[in-house]
Amino acid sequence: MDRIQYCKFDPTGNITALVETAVDIAEQPEVAARIMEREPDVEQVGFITYGKDKVPEEGAAAISLRMAGGEFCGNATMCAAALFALHRGLQSGAVPVKVSGASAPLTVSLEQQAAFSYSAAVSMPPAIRIGTVDLQHSGAAGVHESGSADGISAMISLPVVEMEGISHIIIEPDSGFFGVKDDKALAESMVRHWCGVLGADCLGMMFLDEGIEIRPMIPLVYVPGADTMFWENSCASGSAAAGMYLAARAGSSVDITFEEPAGRLRVESDPASGLTVLHGSAILLGSTIFAIQ
Repeated sequence: MDRIQYCKFDPTGNITALVETAVDIAEQPEVAARIMEREPDVEQVGFITYGKDKVPEEGAAAISLRMAGGEFCGNATMCAAALFALHRGLQSGAVPVKVSGASAPLTVSLEQQAAFSYSAAVSMPPAIRIGTVDLQHSGAAGVHESGSADGISAMISLPVVEMEGISHIIIEPDSGFFGVKDDKALAESMVRHWCGVLGADCLGMMFLDEGIEIRPMIPLVYVPGADTMFWENSCASGSAAAGMYLAARAGSSVDITFEEPAGRLRVESDPASGLTVLHGSAILLGSTIFAIQ
């Protein structure tokens, strides 16, 4: 393998590279790191495999996606569906995508908005568990009820949404840890530690602010398999998790939009049926081939 071809997508600012060259799983983290060195705005890298049949059988995936760390990613799933649609010249339709971290293919509904742009809606896998977890941070600085660092460790009960391939901790303003969003080094230390404590494949911290139909949210995501840590411009799985959490807490369906650093993601979640649909977009920015040694 001496040449790598990848496409670069913008799904609500969560810039994603999708590699179309076949790469052994053991080599994927290194290839991803090389791409992110070349493309400083890329926050995550996935690896694509196409189905042999142009029209997949019912229930089969049209395209397969494996993230560099083996995690699940909703934004990359929408990008993979858009890439398949662009290759097939599809203006609209449903594309089944097999993605790492999810046991069954996910259906992505697409509508072309411009030559290289799609609006997308993906039916997300249901949460494995929505509950709370008692977490502690013991480091150079702790956090107490106001969320300020004071040099001592602290423990607090926080909501957690466990999903296939990724888990998300939801942190709201009334939490003792909400102020940690203003101390990036401390927040990164905490999410790295908590990922190990929870045994999660990947862990996000979603700092969810107040709102009614629109709620501001800042996502931090750690992927140990790829050794990446990003304050993401948007997080699809984190948005879905926040929507599931809010629906479970309300005991009724919700339709809510999350205002994230680079734009908005909308989530519909019904706790009775377990159905959660994420609405976003995928824009192709370009395709690149580079030599790798």
